[in-house]
Amino acid sequence: MLQQIPQPLYTAADLRPAYELRYGWTGWPSASPFPVDAVRQVLPDIGPEWERDGIRLLELNLSPTEMLLTFSARPQVSPVLLAARVKGRLQHHCRLAGSPVAFSRKVSVRSIGHDHREQVEGYVARQAEKEALADERFRGLLRQLCVGFPEVDLSKPAETNSGRYWYNLHLVLVVAQRYRVGEADTLLKVRDHCLRISQKKGYALSALAVMPDHLHLALRAEIEQSPEEVALAFLNNLAFAVGQRALWESGYYAGTFSEYDMDAVRTFVRVEGAS
Repeated sequence: MLQQIPQPLYTAADLRPAYELRYGWTGWPSASPFPVDAVRQVLPDIGPEWERDGIRLLELNLSPTEMLLTFSARPQVSPVLLAARVKGRLQHHCRLAGSPVAFSRKVSVRSIGHDHREQVEGYVARQAEKEALADERFRGLLRQLCVGFPEVDLSKPAETNSGRYWYNLHLVLVVAQRYRVGEADTLLKVRDHCLRISQKKGYALSALAVMPDHLHLALRAEIEQSPEEVALAFLNNLAFAVGQRALWESGYYAGTFSEYDMDAVRTFVRVEGAS
């Protein structure tokens, strides 16, 4: 008799996410310099198409030898999809305008946030110490549930044939109705399954905090997966781990981070634009 595969409790259609996702995209010419003026002229036409793709142009710095564009993105957009849409639409519109651009095969995509990597990882690591508790003995359990992995270096990119990708996510799940789970067995099971999910899915997990009413993860995800796909992987697999019950709210928070923040991007743009 075939074993019935449980249906996922969480689907994209039912989720109510909160997110702050930003990415820097850098491209270089393969041979001839970029036609900077032509690129600037076509950007207003590309903007609505990028919006339909789920990305929005925030900042740009253009030179004959490099294009640096910063985007916000919806959680359904993976870094690979973003890279393809940016490059493809630029090529298409410049060709229609009579000023074709030839990109190098290599691009760079970097996740960017308001906080740096060390700030995010430190925030996750401090969850047990900052929790207000009526019974201080419970803090000893929470310390077991807040795990850091110093051997995981999220400052390093994922290298592919098409370029380099820094894809770091801070993911937060909240227990349904903000119920506080007090059973040590359940909390430890959530911790252990977070590790198993990360290993199975190929995520590089650098920090984890399982709290009574929420969960924090800092990780480098697979570049083909969108933040929403990563969130669904944890929502559904953790639900299965605790008896196929809807432990979590139908939503998540996803934020990007790396070694740089938006202020660093804007400083770079101002300095480069003044040269």
